[in-house]
Amino acid sequence: MSDTPIRIGIVTVSDRASQGVYQDLGGPAIRACLDDILSCPWEPVPRLIPDERPVIEQTLKELCDRENCCLVVTTGGTGPARRDVTPEATEAVCEKMLDGFGEQMRAVSLKVVPTAILSRQVAGVRGRSLIVNLPGKPSAIRDCLLAVFPAIPYCIDLIEGPYLTTHEEVVKAFRPKK
Repeated sequence: MSDTPIRIGIVTVSDRASQGVYQDLGGPAIRACLDDILSCPWEPVPRLIPDERPVIEQTLKELCDRENCCLVVTTGGTGPARRDVTPEATEAVCEKMLDGFGEQMRAVSLKVVPTAILSRQVAGVRGRSLIVNLPGKPSAIRDCLLAVFPAIPYCIDLIEGPYLTTHEEVVKAFRPKK
């Protein structure tokens, strides 16, 4: 096992936060949740960008291809509003889509709020990176990340990424028995 920290991209997609109109709460919420979940050394590679599809696509490519992030987690841009294009940008840069992630996140969110059916989060694989879209609200970020994280370490194993370990009292990573 390497002592090199695992690199994880954290992308906040928000016109107003990227312009400094208000503080980015989503990116820090993802980082705090990952700090609670992960027991292996890791380092965040944060980005704060506007709701512009070419910028989102370029950022995802950069984090996967050049920054060597095995996991890229986004927040924002997953609703039905005209400028919400994070899922389209994610699908455009991924080779494989993993529908179960969005299904699980919506199922968990529906227990909290009926508008969860408006959320369009997706997840997919680009090379040796997993990209997961999360909602924009910090409490929803935590609920959704905790709901899907049991499958993330094994997914990263399958795409030949680094070995992620978790604090089992927070999230127990599922890996099939050998």
